[in-house]
Amino acid sequence: MRFFKDLSLSAFTAGFVAVLVGFTSSVAIVFQAAQAFGATPAQLTSWIWALGLGMGLCTLLPSLWLRQPVMVAWSTPGAAVLATAGLAGGFSMGEAVGAFMACAALITLAGATGWFERVMNRIPMEIAAALLAGVLARFGIDAFAAAHSALPLVLAMLVAYLLARRRWPRYAVVVTLAVGVAYVLANGQLQSGALRLEWARPVFTAPQWSASAFVSLALPLFVVTMASQNLPGVAVMRATGYPLPVSRLLTMTGLATLLLAPFGAFALNFSAITAAICMGPEAHEDRSKRYTAAAACGLIYIVIGLFGALITGLLTAFPRELVVAIAGLALLGAIANGLATALAHEGHREAALITFLVTLSGVVIAGVGSAFWGVAAGSMALFVQQYGRDRSSS
Repeated sequence: MRFFKDLSLSAFTAGFVAVLVGFTSSVAIVFQAAQAFGATPAQLTSWIWALGLGMGLCTLLPSLWLRQPVMVAWSTPGAAVLATAGLAGGFSMGEAVGAFMACAALITLAGATGWFERVMNRIPMEIAAALLAGVLARFGIDAFAAAHSALPLVLAMLVAYLLARRRWPRYAVVVTLAVGVAYVLANGQLQSGALRLEWARPVFTAPQWSASAFVSLALPLFVVTMASQNLPGVAVMRATGYPLPVSRLLTMTGLATLLLAPFGAFALNFSAITAAICMGPEAHEDRSKRYTAAAACGLIYIVIGLFGALITGLLTAFPRELVVAIAGLALLGAIANGLATALAHEGHREAALITFLVTLSGVVIAGVGSAFWGVAAGSMALFVQQYGRDRSSS
């Protein structure tokens, strides 16, 4: 099979790091969202089953089919919205499932009509690259900020990364992760907790439809998923040069969410952070073979879904400092490339810088994250600077 011929150690490691970063950084928010609707322990496990299988299959299958890295994740800001709105509104799990399905229908409609892709095609590459850099830069900052609470660990990983970049650049992330894990094990910092070796069992919840749940849950979930997840996800595709069929893939995520929503899959969408890990040169020096990193990520997500509680316990056993450090170091190349592309064209430089700074600020307005407002601010700046210039100079 071609996949195994193209797969490399660096690609598999990139896939594992993507899972480690994407899962451990936000699984607690997913648990809070489920508990806000009164989820039982069985339903919590079902949520991980549905999300793991949904992300895994939507990442693995199109990556193998298209021979390009397709990265799908759950909506972390969507989970945060659900955790807040669920507690405030007192919605039942059935009403939440109905809202998940309504949101999925809206995402499917956005993909099937192609309107989202048409909007993305009108955003200049410099703005998209600045958006990508702004989204990723926070992880770079957090990697070095982790030195405040775990200086020896971060220093060891940084030195390992720099030395490996000089001697074995393809395996820099592999070496850095190995050094970090070895340090954690040597110092007894692995928090294994209670691990249970058992299959995850899906729990079906019948949807209940209500106008209040649609307004309070479905619409905010749709808006933040599109603005804070799918928009930067497409920006990563554009910035890394992969001509993926955005509309068809978006439709796929909507349909997958629709099918798995009764079991706890609240929103599946394009990934930005983990996509940058698997689409960058650190995953594989040959860009035509980087799809193997995404496929490996998808396989690991499927295993997470099937084993539920056990894998959740293992992945959350790593210290937070290790997770943020490996994420930031693995993304240094993507951040640098994004800034280089964003600032290359003098006519777009200031607008791109505004996009970068607004995105990096993390500002949230009306419940919508900084990725959307970064694009809006940058596009407005570009419009003010460029509108009518060609006519006035002719």
